[in-house]
Amino acid sequence: MWFIISAVIIIGILIYVGFFFYGIAIKRAPKVFLSNNPNLKADPPVAGASWGEGKDWVSRQSFENIEIVSADGLKLRGYLLQSNRAAGRTAILAHGYSGKAKDMGAYAKIYYENLGFNILIPDARGHGDSAGDYIGFGWPERKDYLQWIEYMIKKTGPSAQIVLHGVSMGGATVLMTSGEDLPPQVKAIVADCAYTSVKAQLSYQLRRMYRLPSFPFVQSASLITRLKAGYGFGEASALKQVRKAKAPILFIHGDADNFVPFAMMNELYEACQSPKERLIVPQAGHGLSYDTDKAGYIDVVTAFVSRYVK
Repeated sequence: MWFIISAVIIIGILIYVGFFFYGIAIKRAPKVFLSNNPNLKADPPVAGASWGEGKDWVSRQSFENIEIVSADGLKLRGYLLQSNRAAGRTAILAHGYSGKAKDMGAYAKIYYENLGFNILIPDARGHGDSAGDYIGFGWPERKDYLQWIEYMIKKTGPSAQIVLHGVSMGGATVLMTSGEDLPPQVKAIVADCAYTSVKAQLSYQLRRMYRLPSFPFVQSASLITRLKAGYGFGEASALKQVRKAKAPILFIHGDADNFVPFAMMNELYEACQSPKERLIVPQAGHGLSYDTDKAGYIDVVTAFVSRYVK
Protein backbone atom coordinates (compact mmCIF):
# COMPACT_ATOMS: atom_id res chain seq x y z
CA MET A 1 0.00 0.00 0.00
CA TRP A 2 2.76 2.42 0.99
CA PHE A 3 4.60 1.52 -2.19
CA ILE A 4 1.57 2.52 -4.29
CA ILE A 5 1.11 5.74 -2.33
CA SER A 6 4.81 6.60 -2.71
CA ALA A 7 4.72 5.85 -6.43
CA VAL A 8 1.68 8.10 -6.90
CA ILE A 9 3.39 10.90 -4.98
CA ILE A 10 6.58 10.59 -7.03
CA ILE A 11 4.65 10.56 -10.30
CA GLY A 12 2.67 13.59 -9.15
CA ILE A 13 5.88 15.46 -8.30
CA LEU A 14 7.42 14.63 -11.66
CA ILE A 15 4.32 15.82 -13.52
CA TYR A 16 4.36 19.04 -11.51
CA VAL A 17 8.06 19.54 -12.24
CA GLY A 18 7.45 18.83 -15.93
CA PHE A 19 4.77 21.53 -16.11
CA PHE A 20 6.97 23.89 -14.10
CA PHE A 21 9.93 23.63 -16.48
CA TYR A 22 7.62 23.69 -19.50
CA GLY A 23 6.24 26.98 -18.25
CA ILE A 24 9.71 28.42 -17.73
CA ALA A 25 11.47 27.26 -20.89
CA ILE A 26 8.91 26.25 -23.52
CA LYS A 27 5.67 28.16 -23.01
CA ARG A 28 5.40 31.50 -24.78
CA ALA A 29 5.94 34.04 -22.04
CA PRO A 30 8.50 36.69 -21.03
CA LYS A 31 11.70 34.88 -20.09
CA VAL A 32 12.50 36.85 -16.96
CA PHE A 33 14.87 34.13 -15.74
CA LEU A 34 17.36 35.23 -18.41
CA SER A 35 17.87 38.54 -16.62
CA ASN A 36 17.07 37.54 -13.05
CA ASN A 37 19.42 34.56 -12.78
CA PRO A 38 22.93 35.61 -11.63
CA ASN A 39 24.47 32.73 -13.58
CA LEU A 40 23.21 34.24 -16.83
CA LYS A 41 23.70 37.97 -16.32
CA ALA A 42 27.38 37.90 -17.27
CA ASP A 43 26.67 35.98 -20.47
CA PRO A 44 23.41 37.21 -22.05
CA PRO A 45 21.90 34.96 -24.73
CA VAL A 46 20.98 37.94 -26.91
CA ALA A 47 23.75 39.12 -29.19
CA GLY A 48 24.92 42.68 -28.65
CA ALA A 49 24.90 43.05 -32.43
CA SER A 50 21.10 42.76 -32.21
CA TRP A 51 21.03 46.28 -30.80
CA GLY A 52 22.75 49.54 -31.57
CA GLU A 53 24.12 49.19 -35.07
CA GLY A 54 21.64 46.47 -36.10
CA LYS A 55 18.60 48.18 -34.64
CA ASP A 56 19.49 51.49 -36.28
CA TRP A 57 20.08 49.81 -39.63
CA VAL A 58 16.72 48.02 -39.56
CA SER A 59 14.92 51.26 -38.70
CA ARG A 60 16.24 52.83 -41.91
CA GLN A 61 15.05 50.01 -44.19
CA SER A 62 11.68 49.45 -45.85
CA PHE A 63 10.84 45.85 -45.01
CA GLU A 64 7.74 44.29 -46.52
CA ASN A 65 5.53 42.34 -44.10
CA ILE A 66 4.76 38.85 -45.42
CA GLU A 67 2.92 35.84 -43.98
CA ILE A 68 2.81 32.13 -44.49
CA VAL A 69 0.71 29.47 -42.77
CA SER A 70 2.68 26.61 -41.25
CA ALA A 71 1.84 22.97 -41.91
CA ASP A 72 0.10 22.85 -38.53
CA GLY A 73 -1.93 26.00 -39.14
CA LEU A 74 0.04 28.83 -37.51
CA LYS A 75 0.28 32.23 -39.14
CA LEU A 76 3.96 33.11 -39.32
CA ARG A 77 5.24 36.62 -39.98
CA GLY A 78 8.33 37.44 -41.99
CA TYR A 79 10.00 40.64 -43.14
CA LEU A 80 11.38 40.92 -46.67
CA LEU A 81 13.88 43.47 -47.94
CA GLN A 82 14.62 43.17 -51.64
CA SER A 83 17.84 44.32 -53.25
CA ASN A 84 18.15 45.48 -56.84
CA ARG A 85 21.52 43.67 -56.89
CA ALA A 86 20.20 40.33 -55.67
CA ALA A 87 19.61 38.47 -58.95
CA GLY A 88 17.75 35.78 -57.02
CA ARG A 89 20.16 35.60 -54.09
CA THR A 90 18.54 35.65 -50.64
CA ALA A 91 19.71 35.31 -47.04
CA ILE A 92 17.11 33.86 -44.65
CA LEU A 93 18.10 34.74 -41.09
CA ALA A 94 17.03 32.97 -37.89
CA HIS A 95 16.96 34.81 -34.55
CA GLY A 96 17.61 33.50 -31.06
CA TYR A 97 15.58 32.29 -28.10
CA SER A 98 13.03 34.85 -26.83
CA GLY A 99 14.12 37.26 -29.59
CA LYS A 100 12.46 38.49 -32.75
CA ALA A 101 13.25 38.81 -36.44
CA LYS A 102 14.45 42.40 -36.47
CA ASP A 103 17.06 41.60 -33.80
CA MET A 104 19.07 40.25 -36.75
CA GLY A 105 19.81 43.67 -38.22
CA ALA A 106 23.60 43.56 -37.98
CA TYR A 107 23.70 40.20 -39.76
CA ALA A 108 21.15 41.31 -42.36
CA LYS A 109 23.36 44.32 -43.09
CA ILE A 110 26.26 42.02 -44.07
CA TYR A 111 24.19 40.26 -46.70
CA TYR A 112 22.35 43.32 -47.97
CA GLU A 113 25.18 45.85 -48.13
CA ASN A 114 28.28 43.69 -48.62
CA LEU A 115 26.79 40.94 -50.79
CA GLY A 116 23.73 42.57 -52.37
CA PHE A 117 21.30 39.84 -51.23
CA ASN A 118 17.59 39.99 -50.58
CA ILE A 119 16.90 39.63 -46.86
CA LEU A 120 14.14 37.53 -45.30
CA ILE A 121 13.93 37.54 -41.50
CA PRO A 122 11.04 35.51 -40.03
CA ASP A 123 9.66 35.71 -36.51
CA ALA A 124 9.90 32.14 -35.24
CA ARG A 125 6.72 30.49 -34.02
CA GLY A 126 6.00 31.64 -30.48
CA HIS A 127 8.03 34.84 -31.03
CA GLY A 128 7.40 38.36 -32.27
CA ASP A 129 4.35 38.69 -34.49
CA SER A 130 4.16 34.99 -35.37
CA ALA A 131 1.47 32.81 -33.82
CA GLY A 132 2.15 29.92 -31.49
CA ASP A 133 2.03 29.45 -27.74
CA TYR A 134 5.30 27.53 -27.34
CA ILE A 135 8.96 27.69 -28.35
CA GLY A 136 10.20 24.89 -30.58
CA PHE A 137 13.96 25.38 -30.08
CA GLY A 138 14.39 24.90 -33.83
CA TRP A 139 12.73 21.53 -34.25
CA PRO A 140 9.22 22.40 -35.53
CA GLU A 141 10.79 25.56 -36.96
CA ARG A 142 12.89 23.47 -39.36
CA LYS A 143 9.71 22.69 -41.28
CA ASP A 144 8.70 26.35 -41.17
CA TYR A 145 12.04 27.19 -42.76
CA LEU A 146 11.39 24.75 -45.56
CA GLN A 147 8.28 26.79 -46.29
CA TRP A 148 10.17 30.09 -46.13
CA ILE A 149 12.72 28.63 -48.55
CA GLU A 150 9.94 27.58 -50.91
CA TYR A 151 8.37 31.03 -50.62
CA MET A 152 11.59 32.69 -51.80
CA ILE A 153 12.10 30.21 -54.63
CA LYS A 154 8.61 30.94 -55.91
CA LYS A 155 9.18 34.68 -55.55
CA THR A 156 12.61 34.88 -57.18
CA GLY A 157 12.40 31.93 -59.59
CA PRO A 158 14.04 28.51 -59.97
CA SER A 159 17.49 30.07 -60.35
CA ALA A 160 17.27 31.37 -56.77
CA GLN A 161 20.30 30.97 -54.51
CA ILE A 162 19.61 30.87 -50.79
CA VAL A 163 21.79 31.08 -47.68
CA LEU A 164 20.52 30.26 -44.17
CA HIS A 165 22.18 32.09 -41.26
CA GLY A 166 21.14 31.69 -37.64
CA VAL A 167 22.41 32.75 -34.21
CA SER A 168 21.95 30.75 -30.98
CA MET A 169 18.53 29.06 -31.23
CA GLY A 170 18.53 30.35 -34.79
CA GLY A 171 21.85 28.59 -35.36
CA ALA A 172 20.34 25.34 -34.12
CA THR A 173 17.28 26.00 -36.30
CA VAL A 174 19.29 26.25 -39.52
CA LEU A 175 21.31 23.15 -38.56
CA MET A 176 18.13 21.21 -37.89
CA THR A 177 16.89 22.41 -41.28
CA SER A 178 20.15 21.25 -42.89
CA GLY A 179 19.27 17.58 -42.40
CA GLU A 180 16.00 17.86 -44.31
CA ASP A 181 15.61 17.24 -48.04
CA LEU A 182 16.59 20.74 -49.09
CA PRO A 183 16.07 22.04 -52.61
CA PRO A 184 19.26 22.63 -54.62
CA GLN A 185 18.71 26.38 -54.36
CA VAL A 186 19.99 26.27 -50.75
CA LYS A 187 23.69 26.86 -51.34
CA ALA A 188 25.18 27.41 -47.87
CA ILE A 189 24.39 27.53 -44.15
CA VAL A 190 25.97 29.64 -41.38
CA ALA A 191 25.37 28.51 -37.79
CA ASP A 192 26.55 30.86 -35.05
CA CYS A 193 26.76 29.46 -31.47
CA ALA A 194 24.28 26.62 -32.04
CA TYR A 195 23.59 23.87 -29.49
CA THR A 196 23.84 20.18 -30.30
CA SER A 197 20.34 19.23 -29.14
CA VAL A 198 17.51 20.55 -27.03
CA LYS A 199 18.06 17.76 -24.50
CA ALA A 200 21.77 18.56 -24.14
CA GLN A 201 21.20 22.31 -23.89
CA LEU A 202 18.39 22.08 -21.32
CA SER A 203 20.33 19.52 -19.29
CA TYR A 204 23.30 21.88 -19.23
CA GLN A 205 21.16 24.84 -18.14
CA LEU A 206 19.37 22.76 -15.51
CA ARG A 207 22.74 22.06 -13.90
CA ARG A 208 23.92 25.62 -14.35
CA MET A 209 20.82 27.45 -13.13
CA TYR A 210 19.30 25.07 -10.59
CA ARG A 211 22.16 22.71 -9.69
CA LEU A 212 19.88 19.80 -10.64
CA PRO A 213 20.70 16.61 -12.54
CA SER A 214 19.20 16.01 -15.96
CA PHE A 215 17.30 12.87 -14.93
CA PRO A 216 14.37 12.79 -14.31
CA PHE A 217 13.59 16.49 -14.71
CA VAL A 218 14.43 16.93 -18.39
CA GLN A 219 12.55 13.73 -19.20
CA SER A 220 9.41 14.88 -17.39
CA ALA A 221 9.54 18.29 -19.08
CA SER A 222 10.04 16.56 -22.43
CA LEU A 223 6.92 14.46 -21.85
CA ILE A 224 4.84 17.55 -21.09
CA THR A 225 6.30 19.26 -24.17
CA ARG A 226 5.36 16.24 -26.27
CA LEU A 227 1.78 16.48 -25.02
CA LYS A 228 1.41 20.26 -25.32
CA ALA A 229 3.71 21.20 -28.22
CA GLY A 230 3.99 17.99 -30.22
CA TYR A 231 7.71 17.34 -29.95
CA GLY A 232 10.12 15.77 -27.49
CA PHE A 233 13.59 16.90 -26.52
CA GLY A 234 15.26 13.68 -27.63
CA GLU A 235 14.27 14.06 -31.27
CA ALA A 236 15.18 17.75 -31.48
CA SER A 237 18.82 17.23 -32.38
CA ALA A 238 20.98 19.46 -34.56
CA LEU A 239 23.74 16.86 -34.12
CA LYS A 240 21.69 14.15 -35.84
CA GLN A 241 20.58 16.52 -38.56
CA VAL A 242 24.05 17.75 -39.57
CA ARG A 243 25.10 14.13 -40.15
CA LYS A 244 22.59 14.14 -43.03
CA ALA A 245 23.42 17.61 -44.33
CA LYS A 246 24.58 18.08 -47.92
CA ALA A 247 24.89 21.87 -48.03
CA PRO A 248 28.19 23.50 -46.99
CA ILE A 249 28.13 24.72 -43.39
CA LEU A 250 30.15 27.40 -41.58
CA PHE A 251 30.21 26.87 -37.81
CA ILE A 252 30.92 29.95 -35.65
CA HIS A 253 31.41 30.00 -31.88
CA GLY A 254 33.08 32.15 -29.25
CA ASP A 255 35.48 30.21 -27.04
CA ALA A 256 34.22 32.08 -23.94
CA ASP A 257 30.59 31.05 -24.47
CA ASN A 258 29.10 29.82 -21.19
CA PHE A 259 25.48 29.78 -22.31
CA VAL A 260 25.86 27.31 -25.17
CA PRO A 261 29.11 25.52 -24.34
CA PHE A 262 31.91 26.05 -26.84
CA ALA A 263 32.51 22.28 -26.91
CA MET A 264 29.16 21.82 -28.66
CA MET A 265 30.57 23.44 -31.80
CA ASN A 266 33.30 20.80 -32.03
CA GLU A 267 30.70 18.03 -31.71
CA LEU A 268 28.64 19.56 -34.50
CA TYR A 269 31.66 20.19 -36.71
CA GLU A 270 32.93 16.62 -36.35
CA ALA A 271 29.47 15.19 -37.07
CA CYS A 272 29.07 17.20 -40.28
CA GLN A 273 29.93 15.30 -43.48
CA SER A 274 29.21 18.08 -45.96
CA PRO A 275 31.80 20.75 -46.91
CA LYS A 276 32.50 22.67 -43.72
CA GLU A 277 34.50 25.43 -42.12
CA ARG A 278 34.67 26.89 -38.64
CA LEU A 279 35.36 30.27 -37.15
CA ILE A 280 36.43 30.34 -33.50
CA VAL A 281 36.38 33.82 -31.98
CA PRO A 282 38.68 34.17 -28.96
CA GLN A 283 37.14 35.64 -25.80
CA ALA A 284 33.68 35.95 -27.35
CA GLY A 285 30.70 35.13 -25.15
CA HIS A 286 27.38 33.78 -26.33
CA GLY A 287 26.14 35.45 -29.50
CA LEU A 288 28.98 37.98 -29.29
CA SER A 289 31.30 36.74 -32.01
CA TYR A 290 30.25 39.58 -34.32
CA ASP A 291 30.76 42.23 -31.64
CA THR A 292 34.09 40.80 -30.53
CA ASP A 293 35.65 40.67 -34.00
CA LYS A 294 33.36 42.47 -36.41
CA ALA A 295 35.86 42.71 -39.28
CA GLY A 296 36.91 39.08 -38.95
CA TYR A 297 33.30 37.89 -38.75
CA ILE A 298 32.29 39.82 -41.86
CA ASP A 299 35.36 38.69 -43.82
CA VAL A 300 34.90 34.99 -43.02
CA VAL A 301 31.14 34.96 -43.64
CA THR A 302 31.51 36.92 -46.88
CA ALA A 303 34.28 34.66 -48.18
CA PHE A 304 32.42 31.47 -47.23
CA VAL A 305 29.14 32.54 -48.81
CA SER A 306 30.85 33.87 -51.93
CA ARG A 307 32.50 30.50 -52.42
CA TYR A 308 29.12 28.82 -52.95
CA VAL A 309 26.84 31.61 -54.17
CA LYS A 310 27.72 33.21 -57.50
